[in-house]
Amino acid sequence: MATKTKSAKTETFEVKGSQLLEKVKQLVHEGNIRRLMIKDKNGQILVEFPLTLGVVSVALVPVFAAVGAIAALVTECSIVVEKR
Repeated sequence: MATKTKSAKTETFEVKGSQLLEKVKQLVHEGNIRRLMIKDKNGQILVEFPLTLGVVSVALVPVFAAVGAIAALVTECSIVVEKR
């Protein structure tokens, strides 16, 4: 599902917990992400990460660690990505 506003486009991806970390890495690698949210199957936000254009891979290590911990706890979730 995608929603467009004047300055940002929002996309939602439904994933299993085991696929969460790989999908987040793929999305970050594609670039152009302003914000990333992970929601549980009920739509409640579990975590939200603001990402800037100048983020280097070393700065993403804590983000990936948090996503990995969430992936171990949830079976189904959605990733909401806000792009420029």
